[in-house]
Amino acid sequence: MRERSVQPLFQILLRKYDASDFLTSLLVGSVPALLTVIVWPVVSVWSDRTRTRWGRRIPFLFFPTPFICVAMAGLAFAPEIGTRLHQFAGHAGSAHPFILATFGFFWVVFEVFALVTNSVFYGLVNDTVPRAMIGRFFALFRMAGLGAAIYFNFSLIGYSETHAREVFLAIAAVYVIGFSTMCLFVKEGTYPTPPPRDARENFRGKVVRYFRECGQDRTIRWAFLALSLANLAALPVNLFSIYNAQSYGLDAAHYGKLLATSFIISFAISFPIGWLADRFHPMGIVTLCLAVHAGTVIAGFFLIEDAHAFGIFFIVHTVLSGCVNTASLAVYPLVFPQAQFSQFYSAFSLLNNFLIFAVSPVLGGILKVTHSWYQLTFLLSGLIGISACFFTTRWLWQLTRPNIPPTTAESDND
Repeated sequence: MRERSVQPLFQILLRKYDASDFLTSLLVGSVPALLTVIVWPVVSVWSDRTRTRWGRRIPFLFFPTPFICVAMAGLAFAPEIGTRLHQFAGHAGSAHPFILATFGFFWVVFEVFALVTNSVFYGLVNDTVPRAMIGRFFALFRMAGLGAAIYFNFSLIGYSETHAREVFLAIAAVYVIGFSTMCLFVKEGTYPTPPPRDARENFRGKVVRYFRECGQDRTIRWAFLALSLANLAALPVNLFSIYNAQSYGLDAAHYGKLLATSFIISFAISFPIGWLADRFHPMGIVTLCLAVHAGTVIAGFFLIEDAHAFGIFFIVHTVLSGCVNTASLAVYPLVFPQAQFSQFYSAFSLLNNFLIFAVSPVLGGILKVTHSWYQLTFLLSGLIGISACFFTTRWLWQLTRPNIPPTTAESDND
């Protein structure tokens, strides 16, 4: 619910209070990406080396939960807080800048602690789920998330402008109960003692060691780049999809039904995608889905002329990009070493979010120059998808070359 609901609700409220496309792309795209660069490396290495009676992941998942809920409550009351700040400042103009500033503050708090949990959660999965069924596990995991998304988009998104406070508070309540329950009932195993580190090592030495360890394997470097571009392919359409729908006269409720329809389709095909990822190499499934997605969104750029056509291409885009995400999740445990999984996953996320941080303002700038021609986002997604196909294919070719040393993950399995 947190992942599927908060961002679209936040975007709708930004537009309600006159946020520009540039500010939206900055808050939704660039700010989380920048925070990832700061938070993930520290937390991931810390978690990999932590040993407690609760495990090495659970403490990093349980303790941020209250702060995330407080931030969601702050987003719920941001209009009232911003209005009070406007009155206190005695400003003669509109209260909207103060409201947007309040939204921005609580959004940053929300993202910081959400990033802490995100940086560790996949490490918990890697530590507790058998490798032979990792693709099917992530398929079922995605089906659970899609179920939450279907409920939100069919039932709640229509109330986003009139009852945003109640929706935010309800999501916060569901999150704190559900996530805390998971932390209490999922039990981690035991881990070997991590190798000692030089206590005299300074900050620069730690940074150098971090990147040296993560980048020393050529196959993993190619995987970083290929998976980052695969994740980036859907960004242009997704970042402005709500505004694109509104440009064709669709309201939030109709947009929510389009999303929910795509999620129902994705729900039905997620497990077959996970089975294929376990049966064949998941990167091959990623490449195939990327190629079909790129062709579809480029066709959408040329063929979308009305709300009906937008709805069809948007649903197909969402389903195919979801297939890419489902198959991608099964790649990480096969490539990254188990003992340092969170560290390597954070390094991948650094590259991924650096690209998002760099591309999001460019997208906002392009739309500003083209006077909010949102249909252009379909073409941009297609071009990124084509480049991603090149690198995923290159990674698969690199993997099959003779005399290539095994990856660190393969060495651990051996």
